[in-house]
Amino acid sequence: MSHMFLKDPNAVLDYKFDWKALANGNGNSNWLADGETISTKTVTVAAGLTNNSDSLTDTNTSVTVWLSGGTVGVDYSVACKIVTSAGRTDERTVTIRIAQR
Repeated sequence: MSHMFLKDPNAVLDYKFDWKALANGNGNSNWLADGETISTKTVTVAAGLTNNSDSLTDTNTSVTVWLSGGTVGVDYSVACKIVTSAGRTDERTVTIRIAQR
């Protein structure tokens, strides 16, 4: 399931891909096992949107991406692929819709 976010073309914003294991076992981000972390990440951003930076965050259980630019009325895909300390691989994709806000 892809999530959609609105972004103004002049905004520079952070977006988080979260895989953290939650203590209560609920939520979309509850994917990593206790003690498992993200070893590597690859962020792919559609042409026309700028990836200013991306990094492992939250003690290597999430990836934060800073995005800028884009053209009003255009949807852009941003994918984040990870490999974990347990050798598992996952990929998540979000859509960034550019809208004057």
